Amino acid sequence: MFAKIQITGTIEVVTGMHIGGSSAFSAIGAVDSPVIKDMRTELPMIPGSSLKGKMRTLLAKRYNTKLAVNPDDDDERLTDLFGCAKKGNVKTSRVLFSDMFLGNWEELKKQGLTSRTEIKFENSIKRTTAVANPRQIERVVRGSEFPMEIIYEVRPDDTEDTIRTDFEILREGFRLLEYDYLGGSGSRGYGKVKFRDLTAKVVIGDIPDEIMDACRNMLSEI
Repeated sequence: MFAKIQITGTIEVVTGMHIGGSSAFSAIGAVDSPVIKDMRTELPMIPGSSLKGKMRTLLAKRYNTKLAVNPDDDDERLTDLFGCAKKGNVKTSRVLFSDMFLGNWEELKKQGLTSRTEIKFENSIKRTTAVANPRQIERVVRGSEFPMEIIYEVRPDDTEDTIRTDFEILREGFRLLEYDYLGGSGSRGYGKVKFRDLTAKVVIGDIPDEIMDACRNMLSEI
């Protein structure tokens, strides 16, 4: 059977989040480290690559039995799901992560916010000279919500066990990320996120109801 399953939900930013954008042409006095934004709307965004890369990194720590310097050397369960470019073992990714854009700006404005982001002033002190190095970090404000969409592809030779195993891994990835961080500076409190309203539905093809019920139940445990 060939099918595609759409996984949807919401990423809620619990603490200020910084996923960096380009500062190559910043004017004097501008923010030192801006967040990435959608060029058309100037809304903060979460690139699909950031979510996929972070989840895969966390899952590698969970499933790899030895250090894999290259993602292509990850546990076979991860290369089957996320893809592999290793010569002689090329696999395409089963999961397609879409970019995500701020979805509740109107609600945030009603709460009194006047800006889609905040500026956090930070200062590092050189220990040998006590010279300060101040900088400005732009962050997505806590309470921001990003609608999420992931497409999971079911291939003709897949079994029911394949689908269940992959969804168990995805569930573990969501869970691990809630206890980690997305973006930069997580050890300093940035980027804590929460996944809400995760569910799945078949958008192409046909999957037995009992398999889809099992997949939805796994996601509901997050």
